[in-house]
Amino acid sequence: MPEALKNLINSISYLPWIWEKSANKLAFFLLNSNSNYLESFSQSLLNIKDKISQCKTCHSLIDLWQEECNICLNHSRNHNIIAVIEEYLDMQTIEQAWNFDWVYHILWWAISPINWTFVSDLNFNTLFERINNSEEKVEILLATNPNIEWEATTSYIIEMIEEKKLKHKTIITRLSRGLSSWYIEYADNITLANAIKERKIIS
Repeated sequence: MPEALKNLINSISYLPWIWEKSANKLAFFLLNSNSNYLESFSQSLLNIKDKISQCKTCHSLIDLWQEECNICLNHSRNHNIIAVIEEYLDMQTIEQAWNFDWVYHILWWAISPINWTFVSDLNFNTLFERINNSEEKVEILLATNPNIEWEATTSYIIEMIEEKKLKHKTIITRLSRGLSSWYIEYADNITLANAIKERKIIS
């Protein structure tokens, strides 16, 4: 097998949920694709690093020329409810589940020392700034996945809100236990919507 093809298969195999057979099929699909498609595809890959930025408020993904995302800029949204989530895909899933009108804060993962993800790697400081700068009481909805990492992350958020003397400005809620066996990304719309609507106050 040519080295170029081997390298392509190897690169594809690093993608999540791609098995060896799938990597081979994708590589041969690309090999047989026309040059225009390959050029467009390769440019798209480069653009996800060169032309995508993060919202300065919630850390959602935006075009490089923007400062804030459309949700943060939307004044009809309830900015006194902030759904704290792990990643961008969680926001998309929640938005599709029901007509919720709040705003978001994306931490970009959870505290997980075993995976080398620490407090300093996540967007906590901007979350606490949003709470501190709010003129009204804020609901912090912890729309998090049911695992050990998110338990640690939830505990840290609660601890820091108390330490920074922001507790009087917050109501902290979390999804109901109806989501206990599902990750947000894979939950069906009804289960997710119910888990959100039946959320519980924890602090």
